[in-house]
Amino acid sequence: MRLDPWLRVLFILYCLEAGVFLTVTPWGFGWDRSWLSVPLPVLRGFFLHPAARGAVTGFGVVHLVWGAHDLAAWIAGLRRKAPGELR
Repeated sequence: MRLDPWLRVLFILYCLEAGVFLTVTPWGFGWDRSWLSVPLPVLRGFFLHPAARGAVTGFGVVHLVWGAHDLAAWIAGLRRKAPGELR
């Protein structure tokens, strides 16, 4: 049994899950509460700033695009293979 297809599936799942998490979390209530416990006011102010939230969201979007791209490439590769042949 080859490990390569399983690692590819796990990577795609990681990218999609991390992308959704990083895209949604900065704008939720938990983000405000978690950064309020940071002892340094400078860090707290930085991470609560909309630009920092947007940067984290952008990083999440990059993960979503990367995962979608790899998923599309994997499906296209499966379609090119013979029906009885597994990857």
